[in-house]
Amino acid sequence: MKNKTSAKKPDDDKVHVLEDALLRLASGENDALAVIYDTCRVSVYGFALSILKNSHDAEDVMQDAFVKVFSEADRYQPQGKPMAWILTITRNLCLHRLRKTARLLENEEDWERHADSAAEGERLLDGIVLREAMTALSDEERQIVTLHALSDMKHRQIAEVMGMPLPTVLSKYSRAMKKLRNRLQGED
Repeated sequence: MKNKTSAKKPDDDKVHVLEDALLRLASGENDALAVIYDTCRVSVYGFALSILKNSHDAEDVMQDAFVKVFSEADRYQPQGKPMAWILTITRNLCLHRLRKTARLLENEEDWERHADSAAEGERLLDGIVLREAMTALSDEERQIVTLHALSDMKHRQIAEVMGMPLPTVLSKYSRAMKKLRNRLQGED
């Protein structure tokens, strides 16, 4: 009967390979990233997919995770847990993406409520068309247009609220209006 404490587990080899590759990457051997990628890409993708439940987002996070591993390899402390370190990076990136998505959905729902309540006033455009057109704008542009058109705020007030110089707000508003006109005319 073999002694269980002296038997080498297959996972021990994986730990050794990953830890060695991380240390080599930290010392500037960029080709070590390929070893790390080949060794744990399936685990990283599967873990990301289990959190995000979306294959496209999981692929994005997987790529971001390996970029972060590459840029932060020198921060890894050899403790025999390189996969845990990589999966922690993956988890944090997934949680960041979920928070970002939740904020975007919140903002979209707020926008829809305000746009629907403003439809009666014919301030800018019909609510449905306006919502679709607003997707052409950046977050800042959308906020400026919303504050001006739906809240009747003056550009100077918007500059104060958003912590931007007045010329920046005016420029972003002008650019946003041009984007909206182009979008509505089908010129994207």
